[in-house]
Amino acid sequence: MPTTTRQWLLNGHPRGRGIEDGDFKLVDTQLADPAAGEMLLATRYLGFDPAQKGWMENIADYVAPMNIGDVMRGSGICEVVESNGGRYAKGDMLFGTTGWTEHLVTDGKDLTKVETDLSPTAVLSVLGTTGVTAYCGLFKVGKPVAGDTVLVSGAAGATGSVVGQLAKIAGCRVVGIAGGPDKCKWLVEEAGYDAAIDYKADNVKGQIKEKCPRGVDVIFDNVGGTILDDMLANIATGARVVICGGISRYESGGKPIGPGNYFNLIFRRASMAGFIVLDWASEFPQIRKRLEGFVQDGSLRYQEDIQEGFENAPETLKRLFVGKNRGKQMLKL
Repeated sequence: MPTTTRQWLLNGHPRGRGIEDGDFKLVDTQLADPAAGEMLLATRYLGFDPAQKGWMENIADYVAPMNIGDVMRGSGICEVVESNGGRYAKGDMLFGTTGWTEHLVTDGKDLTKVETDLSPTAVLSVLGTTGVTAYCGLFKVGKPVAGDTVLVSGAAGATGSVVGQLAKIAGCRVVGIAGGPDKCKWLVEEAGYDAAIDYKADNVKGQIKEKCPRGVDVIFDNVGGTILDDMLANIATGARVVICGGISRYESGGKPIGPGNYFNLIFRRASMAGFIVLDWASEFPQIRKRLEGFVQDGSLRYQEDIQEGFENAPETLKRLFVGKNRGKQMLKL
C-alpha cells in the first residue's frame, strides 16, 4: 500500500542573505511501493551542517546543484520498515544522505548500516561527516606533530571540538576560539583544550598572541573573515593553515573577502589549503573505528544538540548560523 509522507522542499536560493522561512516548503507526497530490491525506510533522525546553506545557494560544485522543488538535501538515520528483497533487513538502522523526508524508498546502495557500540546518533556526529572531517582535515592536511600549537576557530562546534581533542591525543598544545564564556569554559574543562579565546570579548588578535606565545603551527579554520586574519597574524614559521569552512560568510552569502593577512604566509614560509573530506571516503570505515576507540577510552568527548519534530527542520538548520547549537545539531523525528 503506498505511503504518504511529509517532505521539506527547497523553495528559495538564499544567496547574499541568511536563510528565511520561505526558502522551504512542507508538502505531503505519496511514495510508490518498494520495487524488487528496494526498501521503505522511516527517518528517525536528521543531521545538520553549515555546508547545507552552500548547497542551497548552489555555490558548492562538489555536489549536484539543487533546484527549486527538490527535497532538501541532508543526512539522516533511518530504520528499514519494509524490504522487498532489499540489501538490508526489516529493523536494520541505516545512515547517509536521506534528505528531509519522513519516509523514503531506496535500494540503499548509498547508505551504511549503523554498527557501533555508542549511541546510534554517533554515526551523524563523532563517527559521521563531522568526525571524519575533523580527522582528515587535521591529520591529512594540518599534519600536526607532538609539541605543535594548534589553533581552532569555531572550536565549540561539532567539528571544531573534535579537532582540538584529536590534536591533544597527538601531543599538541591546543587553543580554541569560541563565542561566549560558557563555550570557552566547556572547551577547557570538558574538551581538554589548553586555553580558550572568547571572540565576543574583543581583541582576538591580542588574545591569540597571549595564548600562543611561540606562534601557531597549525590553524584549523571553520570561520573565515576577520578571525582568520587575526589567526594568520600569529603563525609560526612553517605553519599549516587548514581551511574547513567559513561560518562568517553563511549569513551574508557570496564569496568571502580574502584574508588581508595572507602575505604572512610568505614571511613565515607557511602553507594554506582547503579540502573536501569525500576525497578520503575509502578510509572512512577505519577512521570511524579509530574515533570510536578514542571515545571508548575516554580521550574523546562529543556533544549532540537534538531538537524534536520534523516540522522544525528549517529552524533547526538556522540554529547553526546564530551559534545556538552545542555540538552536532540533529533533529529527532
